[in-house]
Amino acid sequence: MSEIVNKVANSKLMVFDLEDYYPDHHVVAIDISQWLFGGFVLRESEFREQLKNTDWSVYEDKYVALFCSEDAILPAWTYALVAAHLAPFALKIIHGDKKVAVIDWYQDILNKLDYTDFFDKPLILKGCSKKEVPNEVYTLAIQKLIKVSKSIMFGEACSAVPLFKKK
Repeated sequence: MSEIVNKVANSKLMVFDLEDYYPDHHVVAIDISQWLFGGFVLRESEFREQLKNTDWSVYEDKYVALFCSEDAILPAWTYALVAAHLAPFALKIIHGDKKVAVIDWYQDILNKLDYTDFFDKPLILKGCSKKEVPNEVYTLAIQKLIKVSKSIMFGEACSAVPLFKKK
């Protein structure tokens, strides 16, 4: 019986896995409706008092997504006031839901990565993940990887879809 050889492991093929950079507990969302009267009416003095009494330190070093789950009509300064309380603690404050903040997190990470290990190499942009990597992040990643890699496939080595090949 001949030995089974793992051709993928022995190839120059490299894997770029976005799940490696998933923010886990670094991205949180705050629903502003929690501070609104009845969940949808902003009473300024009560709103300011509740913000003043909130422990903002729990958002230390986090990307914070600010949103309102209710169909409330809010003055333009609402989110800015919450952001003013968060600013001394949060790494970044995003107006939107958690998905928007996760995409922003990835954009910042992808902008800071060193891609020299992938220079002129065949690459698989891993597509199957246990964590919810937003599809938008793959679009961000391909823009970075296409500049350095020889070729890019999407998925797993056993069933990869070709995306790019340098001419």
